[in-house]
Amino acid sequence: MKLLVKNNYFLQLLILSLLTLGVVLLFLTYQTYGNWEFALLLRGKKLLAFLIVGLLTSFSTITFQTISQNHFLTPSILGFDSLYVLIQTLLFFMMGSNYQREPIIFFLNVILMVLISVLLFSTLLKKEGQDLFLLLMIGMILGTLFKSMSTFLQVMMDPNEYDKLQGKLFASFSNVEVSLLTLVIPVVIVLVILFFKASPKLDVLHLGLEQAINLGINVNRFRKYLLFLISLAVALATALIGPITFLGFIVANVTYQWIGTYKHTYLFISGALLSVLFLVSGQFLVEQVFHMNTTLSVVIEFSGGLYFIWKLLKRKGGQV
Repeated sequence: MKLLVKNNYFLQLLILSLLTLGVVLLFLTYQTYGNWEFALLLRGKKLLAFLIVGLLTSFSTITFQTISQNHFLTPSILGFDSLYVLIQTLLFFMMGSNYQREPIIFFLNVILMVLISVLLFSTLLKKEGQDLFLLLMIGMILGTLFKSMSTFLQVMMDPNEYDKLQGKLFASFSNVEVSLLTLVIPVVIVLVILFFKASPKLDVLHLGLEQAINLGINVNRFRKYLLFLISLAVALATALIGPITFLGFIVANVTYQWIGTYKHTYLFISGALLSVLFLVSGQFLVEQVFHMNTTLSVVIEFSGGLYFIWKLLKRKGGQV
């Protein structure tokens, strides 16, 4: 029976892998008109960004939902995107518009987001059993606070600086710095390894906090460690391409329904594949169907917002 179940999971991952590979090849080769080198160079940079963001977003969101014991909560929904806007505005306000060209400043941006987000998430998740809608309300209030502070600073900025800042506050896979991608790749590899090493304990933690404690896991220490990994992963993804609020929520919840297990090794692999599949297919639609009249972030936010409301209504109606 166990062998049959494992084969079923393997078959699901194989189907998902082939589907993702097919979409990636279509994205790379469609309408290249013989100019393969230019097309692959241009689209290859985007694909590398999709892979990095897909890995970081899926791993961090699935882990965050496990330690929060809730499939509705994600770092972005609890105010991380507004925090990113605030930090970007602060850096522009203090250092000017040229700061993003410096890798040192990029990592300073990441460090600030990690420090503040660890404090934010650990505070929100400190009390066990908090009501979902209360946590969502707290996240909304914090997001409003961060946005108000950002708006206050933006009003005092030079208009030219403000225009340049606006370009940094929306998710974009087209303007990713290749040099930053190469610097981030080693960190991403280490994070992926650490998430996979934490998978067995995450499987136990999913049973409940009391069960995890009874089975010998130091839950407080383990959650702090995971919060650091989550914050670093989300900070890197957000600093690279900008905020995408609902990507993690969509990927995590579809992953739970697709793979049908709570073993985090399978969840991580499936989530990463689904994330890349959604991003690449979404970008393909934006470029080839909508002819760049919209952006990938708008498509994700619109569909993700509808999906989030639908899940909330189902939960409130007692169907979930």
